[in-house]
Amino acid sequence: MLTGIHITVIGGDARQLEIVRKFVEMDARLTLVGFEQLDHAFSGAGKESLEDAPLEETDVIVLPVPGTNANGEVDTIFSHETITLTEEALARTPEHCVVYSGISTDHLEKVTKRANRKLVQLFDRDDVAIYNSIPTVEGTIMMAIQHTDFTIHGAEVVVLGLGRVGMSVARTFANLGARVKVGAHKTEQLARITEMGLTPFHLEDLSKEVETCDLCINTIPAHVVTANAIAKMPTHTLIIDLASKPGGTDFRYAEKRGIKALLAPGLPGIVAPKTAGQILAKVLCQLIDEEAKLRKESS
Repeated sequence: MLTGIHITVIGGDARQLEIVRKFVEMDARLTLVGFEQLDHAFSGAGKESLEDAPLEETDVIVLPVPGTNANGEVDTIFSHETITLTEEALARTPEHCVVYSGISTDHLEKVTKRANRKLVQLFDRDDVAIYNSIPTVEGTIMMAIQHTDFTIHGAEVVVLGLGRVGMSVARTFANLGARVKVGAHKTEQLARITEMGLTPFHLEDLSKEVETCDLCINTIPAHVVTANAIAKMPTHTLIIDLASKPGGTDFRYAEKRGIKALLAPGLPGIVAPKTAGQILAKVLCQLIDEEAKLRKESS
């Protein structure tokens, strides 16, 4: 239970609603910032602006998965107001206040460091990333079906990266009957790809490996799908980039070549916000409870 813990939830999308529901169930005290257009009312949760929120009493701040943008603004679908998380706002919180975000940004790291507040990135955790890969894969399949005129079965699919998302993507598309090739840098990853019964290749050979591909799925948050690689792709190739913004694809050159390239970060929040929110809520409650127990033991 989170009885007595004051949590301020700032902005977000439909995933945040599942998180708020879980916090209410766990008996936390809640303040919602950036939710004034939300018709649904949560028992015991007050809606405030960031300026009027009781940050001086806040033990935990929960941000949306993307955190903030470069200007410190927090996205929310439940408000037209611009919410900017500043060092001054964080400085109003107690010293033990912990900030939780899906991922971090330069701005978020800067303001939490200057305010001397702990920042926890949920997507750094293996359990969150692996659970989250399930709706990500389902969303990728949805996009592949919507934007192609051929079946996944029998298609040549190139997956870039064998991280937590890349492994799930590669395995699922192979199970659907695609001929899957996976590009990676590390020798142990290339060995794992072989063990999975898929075709491995080194990322340095990407331009050669995409010459016959129907679908290219990137999971690497670096510029890997270059103009040189896109130049070798058939014109019917669909690129789906799952990496966080700005992705790892040369979208300008893809458009110039007439190749459809889609940047699709945050798919879980689009295709399965309920499940994605429940995944985050479960981990958040666990982490907040652990942090509260540590603080109690040290006091």
